This record gives sequence, C-alpha cells and structure tokens, in this order.
Amino acid sequence: MKYDDKHLTGKVAWVTGSSRGIGRVIADHLASVGAKVAVHGTGPYSTRAFGEAESLAAVAEAIAEAHGVQTVAVHGDLSDAAAVADLAGQVERALGPIDILVNCAGGDVGAKGTSAPQAGKPEGNDAIHISLADIKAVLDRNLLTCIYCCRQVVPGMIERQSGWVVNIGSIAGLQGIEGSAIYATAKAAVHEYTRCLAVVGRPHDVHVNAIAPGDTYTARFANSRPIEEERMAKDGDLSRYGWPIEVAQAVEYLASEASSYVTGQVLRVDGGKQMWPA
Repeated sequence: MKYDDKHLTGKVAWVTGSSRGIGRVIADHLASVGAKVAVHGTGPYSTRAFGEAESLAAVAEAIAEAHGVQTVAVHGDLSDAAAVADLAGQVERALGPIDILVNCAGGDVGAKGTSAPQAGKPEGNDAIHISLADIKAVLDRNLLTCIYCCRQVVPGMIERQSGWVVNIGSIAGLQGIEGSAIYATAKAAVHEYTRCLAVVGRPHDVHVNAIAPGDTYTARFANSRPIEEERMAKDGDLSRYGWPIEVAQAVEYLASEASSYVTGQVLRVDGGKQMWPA
C-alpha cells in the first residue's frame, strides 16, 4: 500500500511507558508520521531515572514542537485497573478516541524500582531464587499493564470497527533462559495474550500484534549490564545492538494500513539473534 510521509495523520496513539527509552522513541516516531500522541510515565518525573529528560511534560512538548502534532502527557500506575481507566479517559478527552495502543511499559525491574542496583534488576534473578515481591513486581509491570490497557481500550476499537494494538514483548519470552526468568515468563504471556486478543479483534478489523525486541541500546540498558563496545555499531553488522528507532519503525508498520492483513503475530526485531520458529 502506498502512503505519504504523514500517513497516520488524524490517528490517536497512546504509547505506554514512553517517558524514556524505546517507548519515547516510538512516541516520537509515530508523531513524525502524523499521529497525535499520548506519552505516559509512572510519574511526572520518571524521565529523570536515567537522565533522558526533565519531565514527562517536557517530552510531550518536545514531540509536539518537533512534528507539529497534538500531544498530551499522562502519568499513573498501569498495574492499577482503575488508574488505567482514568488515564485512558484523559487521553481521549485531550486527543479523541484511541486508534493505536502501544503497550511498551515494562522491563525487568523488581520491587525496589529503577533506582536499585543494575537499574532495578531483581536479586537472585532466576526461576527459583527471585523474591516473591520481585515476582509480583515484574509480572505486574509487564503483563498486567498490558492486559489492563487492552481491556480498557480495545472495546472502543471493536465498537468503531477499527484499531491497532502493538504489544512490546521480548525475545526473552521465546526461549528458556537462566536469568531474568520471571521477566521472560511475563513476556511469553504477553505474546500469548496478544494472540488471544487478536482472535477477539479479528471480526472487527482490530489488528493485534506484538514485537519481540532483542538487545536494544537505551540509557537503562546501559545501566543494567556491561556494554559490549564491539556491538555499538549503528549498521554494517547485524550482531550489533539494536537501536530504539528500529523497534519504532516496526511499530509504525504494525500500526498502519501497511499491515492490513497481519494480526496475531509476534515479530522479532533482533538482528537475527534468534533463528528458530516462534
């Protein structure tokens, strides 16, 4: 399908977890192709965790100024269903009905939050030794946030007979791994929830897909592990790190008419790190 550079003009996109990192780049990229964008963070200053911006409001203002689109900043705990309902209402009152939902909120972050060592990665981070508090925190942050937002937004899409949902999973959810086991479990559940929701949306022209990024360089990524300098190349070698814009471009595809006959899929964006069937 052919479309111009502003092919999402008139669409409203809510990108959760977009105060920083991959989510922020997704929000900016969707705005660059014309969408009105709601940026979201847990709090008004969650942008400061790794020094990416002064505030959530500043992120929204920068996106609006750069691309000439309407934006709104909303903040709250997406693992609270009542808060999700309130936030969705704020987005729709400011921008209109939500056409595109990108569930990017998540991360392998335990109960102590991103200020803990290794940018919040739980201690004893395997299938047995992780604490119960961290299990709940990781599942809430990655799985329940996705489910609650979809439950709130997708019924309106079904009613309008149009919509695009892109859930951000992970290649960690496509294999057994020693570390980050509960994060991997949560992302595997996000992938399966995506398929189940796609079945519900299919008769109503509501597209539901997931993206499974590989090792993608962000400020939090850099603070959570040793960085392999040889993988910092921007191109020329697909064993390099990925960059947030590469995930954002895949989101654009799955949130547009370019993917008009695609639903229920999990798309790896990992430079070929995983080569086996999903």
